[in-house]
Amino acid sequence: MPSYLLSGMAVYGGLGWLLDRWLGLSVFFPIGILVGLGLAIYLVYLRIGR
Repeated sequence: MPSYLLSGMAVYGGLGWLLDRWLGLSVFFPIGILVGLGLAIYLVYLRIGR
C-alpha cells in the first residue's frame, strides 16, 4: 500500500514538475502530487478495500 501512494505522488508530481519547467509556472507540481495521491488512494481502495 505505501508503494502505491509513493509511486502515485512521484509519477504525477514528476509530470507536474515537467509541466512547470516547460511552461515557466509553479502551480502544476503541487497539483500533480495531490492528483497522484488521490488516484493512488482510489487504487488502494479498489484493490484492498472492496
